Amino acid sequence: MMKSLITLALFAACAAQAKLPVPTEEQKAAAAAAKDKQAWTDKVAAYKLCLAQDRVAAYYFKTKGSGKKPSATATPLPSCTDPGPYVAQVAATHEVGVADAKPVPAAGAKK
Repeated sequence: MMKSLITLALFAACAAQAKLPVPTEEQKAAAAAAKDKQAWTDKVAAYKLCLAQDRVAAYYFKTKGSGKKPSATATPLPSCTDPGPYVAQVAATHEVGVADAKPVPAAGAKK
């Protein structure tokens, strides 16, 4: 029992001192893109939840609410805002930009 505790303590000490390699620029860009995509996905999920809650509230007031509506003095809730389609954020430090790209000649064009 004592040997296993010592071994476990040594393993934990070695693991605590281990360092990960520094991420490359591509890995940093991929992580930023994944974070951006996840943020948009969270916004879409919140929008869908908001729509579902509105449907449930409308159904409740229509069927079981016996015609009662929220009071006029109640604080109005913000409407659901659609986050729109996903648009990837382009990194400012890309190698070849749109302005830097050479135009592609049309098919059959003379050089």
